[in-house]
Amino acid sequence: MATLILVRHGRSTANTSAVLAGRTPGVALDERGVAQAAALPGRLADVPLAAVVSSPLQRCRETVRPLLDARPGLPLHIEERINECDYGDWSGRKLAELADEPLMQVVQAHASAAAFPGGESMRGMQARAVEAVRDWNARVEAEHGEDAVYAMCSHGDIIKSLVADALGLHLDLFQRVHVDPCSVTVIRYTRLRPFLVRLGDTGDFAALAPRETPGDGGAAEVGGGAGAP
Repeated sequence: MATLILVRHGRSTANTSAVLAGRTPGVALDERGVAQAAALPGRLADVPLAAVVSSPLQRCRETVRPLLDARPGLPLHIEERINECDYGDWSGRKLAELADEPLMQVVQAHASAAAFPGGESMRGMQARAVEAVRDWNARVEAEHGEDAVYAMCSHGDIIKSLVADALGLHLDLFQRVHVDPCSVTVIRYTRLRPFLVRLGDTGDFAALAPRETPGDGGAAEVGGGAGAP
């Protein structure tokens, strides 16, 4: 079956302002995100891509644009099922103020029970994303063969939930997975099982250096976070 390259969108203006953007329109890449997107064609230069699939949101479209420009004729497909989680009433709010919401503890520790007011459940988010990947795996394999590779640009929580599915992890454990902006995660699907080949690869090890500010006590960054400073 196909090999899937999952790309989280580059750093956005919402990431740097610590806002949970969700599906809020007009959220673009910031200066660093633009640079991350510009570097993506070089990072994937040796990989033959059969197609590029993207979330409909602006920050994902902007992330894959340099890759498409570098490969004339490479088709782009917009896939609604890999759209950002619908955070409902939480969308557009500062993460710092959301930290005190009782639901945040559920999101952190019991994600399969979390449903956002006015939005969707995390369980529903994962189900639609997994369905999309399975459908695209079959389509890419049928059109390009079982060794085909394709890229999919999506969002932090979507990618983390897909990794959890590939590893056979319960959704309640998906907050243990971390993917930085413009990181590359690779899952090779086979008839018997998926293989996680890369996870959150940015090639930037500076992010592993000790932080000047104290840690967050182990809480996951809902929406994916802004990556290294």
